Amino acid sequence: MTATLVIAPIALLLVGAPIFVVFLAGAVATLVFVLPIPPIVLQQVMFGALSSYALLAVPFFILAGELIQRSGIADRLIDWVQSLIGHVPGSLGLTVLGTGTVLGAVSGSSPATVAAVGKSLYGSLLGAGYSPRNASGLIASSASIAIVIPPSIAMILYGAAAEESVQKLFIAGILPGLFIAAAMGVAVVGTAVWRGDRAASARFSLAAAIAATVRAAGALLMPVLVLGGVFLGLFSPTEAGGFACVYAIVVGVLVYRTLGWAQIIEAAVEAAALTAQVLIIVAAAGLFSYILTTQQVPQLITQWVADLGLTQVGFLLAVNVLLLIVGCLLDPTSAILVLTPLLMPIVHALGIDPIHFGVIMTVNLSIGMFTPPFGLNVFVAQSMFKLPLQEIYAGVLPYAVVQIAALAVITYWPALSLVLTGLI
Repeated sequence: MTATLVIAPIALLLVGAPIFVVFLAGAVATLVFVLPIPPIVLQQVMFGALSSYALLAVPFFILAGELIQRSGIADRLIDWVQSLIGHVPGSLGLTVLGTGTVLGAVSGSSPATVAAVGKSLYGSLLGAGYSPRNASGLIASSASIAIVIPPSIAMILYGAAAEESVQKLFIAGILPGLFIAAAMGVAVVGTAVWRGDRAASARFSLAAAIAATVRAAGALLMPVLVLGGVFLGLFSPTEAGGFACVYAIVVGVLVYRTLGWAQIIEAAVEAAALTAQVLIIVAAAGLFSYILTTQQVPQLITQWVADLGLTQVGFLLAVNVLLLIVGCLLDPTSAILVLTPLLMPIVHALGIDPIHFGVIMTVNLSIGMFTPPFGLNVFVAQSMFKLPLQEIYAGVLPYAVVQIAALAVITYWPALSLVLTGLI
C-alpha cells in the first residue's frame, strides 16, 4: 500500500503530472491491487465528494472574478487607492498592496490579482526606481492576500472538507487578511523611507479623493454588499456568489459600460473551465482521502501525536512548518482537500477552534502561492514580466519573511480570527 499511496503519487508529482492524476492514480491503484473494495465504490466516492452544498459557491465566485477582470474595475481601484495614499513615502508600493487587497476582496483570485495589478502598475514601479526584482516580488506576494480576504474559494473548500460554516470562515478571514496587508504596508513604507523614496504626490487632495471614490464606488460597494449580506445573514455564501455575479454584470454593463455580451460569454467559458479544474481535483482528492480514512490513517496520526505529548502550541508550530512546505509543492485546493480530513481529528482532540484552524491553514497556503518551486503567482508574474524565475524568487523572499511573521501572530492570537465570528 505504501507503494500505491505514497511512492507512486510522489513520483508522478515529480515528473509534472496534473495533480488530479496524482491523486487518482494512487487511489485507483490501491483499490485495484491492494484493497478488496468493489470498483463501483470509485465513482460513488468521487461523485459523493462533489455533493456538498458549500461547493456550489465555487463556480459563482470564479465567474465573478472573471467578470471583474474584464470590466476595468482594477484601474478604478488603483486610482482610488493612489488618491488616498499618494502623499505617503512608498505610495506606489502601497498602491500595489492596497489594490491587491481590495481586488482580492472583490474577486477572491490570487493569480487574477497578479495579472490585473501587474498589467497596470509594473511599468510605474520601474519608473519610480524599483528594480524588476523588487517590483515583481511585491506584486506576486501582495496578491496572495486575495486567498485570505473573503470571498475565499480556499475557505469554501475547507468548510466543505471540515464540515464547518463557510459564513464564519469568511468573517474570520477579514481581520487576519487586513493584518497581513498592514504588516506588508509597514515593510513597504519602511523600505521606502530607508531608501529615501519620495511620495508620488506632494500632498493629499480631498477633492481628488472624493472624485476617485465616486468613480470607484461601483467596485467598492461589491465586497461591502457581499460580505455585509453574509455577515447579516441575508444570504448564504452560495447565494452571495450568485449575487456577486449579477452585481458584476450590472456594474460592468450599465455603470462602467465596459462589458458586452462577448466579454460576458468569454468570462463564462473561462469560469466553466476553471471550475472543472477545481472540481476534478475535489473528486480525485475525495477518493484519495476516502482510502486514507478507511485505512484509519487519521486515527493513527492522532494517536501518534498523542503519544508525542504535543500541546496546542507545539502542534500548531509543527502544522505551520508542514503547511509551508506543502504550500511550496501543492496548490491550495489540493492541499486543503487532502490534509483537512487528516488533521481535523487532532484539531478536535487538542481543543483547537476549527474556524481558527481554517484561517491558519489558508494563510499558510496563501504564502505558498508565491514561494518556490511551484508558487502559481510567480509563474503568472514570470509570464507577464519575462523575468528569470530566480529573479522573482529573490524579490518575493523579503515579503515571505514578513508574511510568515504575520502568520505567527495569527496562529497564536486566536481572537484576531474569532472576534468577529462571535457577533453572528
